[in-house]
Amino acid sequence: MAQEVVSAHFPATKNQDDHHDHQLLQYQCIKTPFSFSPSCKVFFSHDPIKIVRAKGQYMYDENGVRYLDCINNVAHVGHSHPMVVKAGAEQMELLNTNSRFLHDNLVQYAQRLQATLPEKLSVCYFVNSGSEANDLALRLAWEYTGHKDVITLDNAYHGHVSSLINISPYKFHQLANAEQSKSVHVALSPDLYRGNYRQDHPDPATAYADDVNNLIQKAHEKGHKVAAFIAESLQSCGGQVIPPAGYFQKVAQHVHQAGGLFIADEVQVGFGRVGTHFWAFQLQEDFVPDIVTMGKPIGNGHPMSCVVTTREVAEAFKNSGMEYFNTFGGNPVSCAIGLAVLDVIEKEDLQGNALRVGGYLMRLLEQQKEKHPLVGDIRGRGLFVGAELVRDRVKLTPATAEAQDIIYKLKEQHILLSADGPHRNVLKFKPPMCFSEEDADMVVEKIDQILTDIEKALGLQMPSTVHTENGSHKRNVQPEENGCHHSNGIGHSRDTSQHHASQQNKRLRP
Repeated sequence: MAQEVVSAHFPATKNQDDHHDHQLLQYQCIKTPFSFSPSCKVFFSHDPIKIVRAKGQYMYDENGVRYLDCINNVAHVGHSHPMVVKAGAEQMELLNTNSRFLHDNLVQYAQRLQATLPEKLSVCYFVNSGSEANDLALRLAWEYTGHKDVITLDNAYHGHVSSLINISPYKFHQLANAEQSKSVHVALSPDLYRGNYRQDHPDPATAYADDVNNLIQKAHEKGHKVAAFIAESLQSCGGQVIPPAGYFQKVAQHVHQAGGLFIADEVQVGFGRVGTHFWAFQLQEDFVPDIVTMGKPIGNGHPMSCVVTTREVAEAFKNSGMEYFNTFGGNPVSCAIGLAVLDVIEKEDLQGNALRVGGYLMRLLEQQKEKHPLVGDIRGRGLFVGAELVRDRVKLTPATAEAQDIIYKLKEQHILLSADGPHRNVLKFKPPMCFSEEDADMVVEKIDQILTDIEKALGLQMPSTVHTENGSHKRNVQPEENGCHHSNGIGHSRDTSQHHASQQNKRLRP
């Protein structure tokens, strides 16, 4: 049989900052020609790589070249973890069927998962992806409240199915001539660096929560009622945004008073990634959402996800009269894998590793902010860290091209990192949880070198002083303070003279 060339189209991202032509990759296969959708996107679309295997925090291309993976929060406990692989293979040899048959794995996994959550979150629905989990969460809220309207955050992303594109401004704003649904209301992203209310605001949590309340009141004036407020516990695609302390509690008060529910989307940030807590919503002290959705890390790359809610919400869903069934959700293999992931997190202290290594990474990046004018802000918790790049620290002009340049230059040095946010200018660190201090040293050392070269070419130098503005508020700060979030924020860099002195004496490891 003659060998044929099979064309697979992988376009580059099309947005205001990307003018590169689409790429056409060709693979040699003994099959009939086919094409992937022209909407599909690959990492590094201008110079993509073919990955054939991975282990721990490393990925290997077809030529055996090793890349350090700073991107994959999906391979939560590390690529191809032997305990996870063994658990899935052994269960697959015995049985894999749907959850209409009784099986111990389902019960055991539900119990283990519930033990990590607040007591009132006691009912699990197992599904297959984060998108499916968020779609089901909306159904639960609609059924429980009898309302239809949903409040979401600007720049949020909750999934790719139709119900979620409508509440995902990160995607919705990319649609040409799209009309926002009248039942969807977009609240301000609680961004303390670039948002309406910043680090020098006396009470940003209340200010951002009041914006949600204003949307509720406007909906009521039009005869609408709010079913749910949904938010990623830490915004990922929106640019690694860490909400101010107290924000979720205040929003929940407004939403509950309106008869709605609070949905916490943990698809990107759950399972110990934030270090201090198992779930990112727990960063907001004494706060418990009504529904939690999870995915990605739950199965270490296996297609598995879950919705957890209260018994009251589950009962209302049951009383609707519509039976809920999911063919693959909660199958014995998925649950065996899920149990293995929880075992690895505990046995290898990966939550503790996220706390230690994430803190170390942020300290290294803080040094870069003190040294490089392109680094505007460092923020994050655990192994969920963002470095926002700006051309001007006064105007916060996004350094989009520079961010893209950095990730491609890092790729040339066999480090995989991504840039995201509404301006694609935030370097995103969300690696496998086995990421080490040595890995952090290597990445930041390379970033330091690349920033030095870029700034030299642009003629950029650190200013002696800068100004930040927040509406009518204005103050002068030292350059190392600019962009740091103090007592109003969770997980943002905090600068003190003692901290600076110690950091100035610290050097990157060789």
